[in-house]
Amino acid sequence: MTMSHKAPAPAPTKSAAPVAKACPPDVENLIRENLALVGHIVRETMTRLPAHIGRDDLISAGMTALVLSAQGYDDSRGVPFARFAAIRIRGALVDELRSMDWASRSVRGRAREVEAARNQLAVSLGRSPRPQEVAETLGVSVSELGSIDADVHRASVLSLQGFAPETGAAMVADAQRGPEQLVLDREQLGYLHDAIAELPERLRHVVQAYFFDQRQMADIAAELGVTESRISQLRAEALKLLRHGLASAEPEVAEPVEPTGRAGARVASYAAAVAARGTLSSRLRMSNAFGETVSTQYAAAQRRHVELDRTSIA
Repeated sequence: MTMSHKAPAPAPTKSAAPVAKACPPDVENLIRENLALVGHIVRETMTRLPAHIGRDDLISAGMTALVLSAQGYDDSRGVPFARFAAIRIRGALVDELRSMDWASRSVRGRAREVEAARNQLAVSLGRSPRPQEVAETLGVSVSELGSIDADVHRASVLSLQGFAPETGAAMVADAQRGPEQLVLDREQLGYLHDAIAELPERLRHVVQAYFFDQRQMADIAAELGVTESRISQLRAEALKLLRHGLASAEPEVAEPVEPTGRAGARVASYAAAVAARGTLSSRLRMSNAFGETVSTQYAAAQRRHVELDRTSIA
């Protein structure tokens, strides 16, 4: 019996290794001409970053993105290279920052939700919300809320070279205010309410509308029939008077330079009115035992002042 010998099957041919694409002759020129673009974008980004972020790491990531942009640029698409490269460089910087972040993206996302809830409650309640209120708004337990805050705090980084040894202890916040400090803070808050109430009618209205009602300068200017620049001047004048009124109530605080002449007499009269307006008991009533502003009392006092002012004007 004869046996037929089959020729061995040819081995499968391997696909040829990809040939590196030759760089266009103007790639090096594109890189050289746009080196300053990396520095500009890094400087712009550094203004929004903490001090411990290293500039060199961002420069390195930006330079790499610039080279890759030059190699992959196609001028037939009609997009200027500077615009094309800027998008790639910014994306590379974001990726580099994410790799530096000790907290995961989910932790940062939860932290943003907690911060948004706190801000919303502060606006609606007129005071800082308690942990129980924040947890109820988010639909989580107080312990879970504490865990989120702890994760964010653990991800915070401080530069040991950013402060002197004698200032290091000041960076660690106290767990809570002591009874004496709480009373002092509540008294200072009461002084602030008295100082606002003693402002002249127009200045008080600007402070109330701008800082408490969160209204735009344009709206306040239209209501009072003046320009926005005049509202800005009134706001600055009111803040200056408030500083004098609060400084006169606290001797240990350096008092701002007091003007002379008629302006000095006006400031002195205002400071005396603030000091004589209330007592320690009345100032403490402007906040509760937790040091939180009792907004309803202040709002009622403000409404009484507005009604009296309108009556006097009429």
